[in-house]
Amino acid sequence: MISIQKKLPKSLRGIVVLVLASAMIQSCMPPQSYWSAPVPPSTRAPSVTRSPQAIPPTAPAPETARGSLPQEAKIREQDLKKGTPIPPGLKDNSKETRGFESRVSPEAPGPALRDDSSLLAKITPGTPPQRAASLRLTEEGRKLLEAGDPNRALNRLEKTIVVDSTNPYGYFYLAKTHYRLGRYKESLNFLDVAESRLSGEPFWLAEVYALRGDNLRALGLFERAEASYNHALSLNSGNRTATEALSRRQADTQAVSH
Repeated sequence: MISIQKKLPKSLRGIVVLVLASAMIQSCMPPQSYWSAPVPPSTRAPSVTRSPQAIPPTAPAPETARGSLPQEAKIREQDLKKGTPIPPGLKDNSKETRGFESRVSPEAPGPALRDDSSLLAKITPGTPPQRAASLRLTEEGRKLLEAGDPNRALNRLEKTIVVDSTNPYGYFYLAKTHYRLGRYKESLNFLDVAESRLSGEPFWLAEVYALRGDNLRALGLFERAEASYNHALSLNSGNRTATEALSRRQADTQAVSH
């Protein structure tokens, strides 16, 4: 290499030196590998062609779902105007929403029954001795009560259920005696027993409901008392206690309204 430089003119020696030096530097460097970076796989899932059956139905837009409600309400309103009956599964709350005040509707009046208050007439040759004795004591207690002596009547009537605990009339007149003495809750208790034993006698059941109405009215339960009076008249339209009580109730209501 030095001999070659000596043979070249001086103007070319510098160029040759630079070329040779560059070649030596490049030969010392490691060979460069020319490669291209791999392309990352696409994150997008391959498109799959679905059949029409596999595509789920599109949910209706909220505006569409909400828009159907006024139409149903409109149809219901038209049906009500036409007099279409309400289905059994639905309850008409229009009265409650308007603040409707419920009133006790009178029941259909029953037939007027004759006065069957004579207890001695219930004693027949086939009446058991205990029941006959209990009925006589009950009749004595009833007369004492009508005479205005409830204390003596109570003493006599308490013996009636001692002699015969199944005597329903004894329980009724015990209830009536307690009512006269102002013991309304005790009276109601005896009436419950009497009612359970007088299921087949509408005249006496009417007496039970009328007396129950008197007790409820005395306790300030006027609506329940009115319902009890109405039920008494549905059993016996000739029940004087219920008729007079409802007449007073109606007169009091009209006086307050005026």
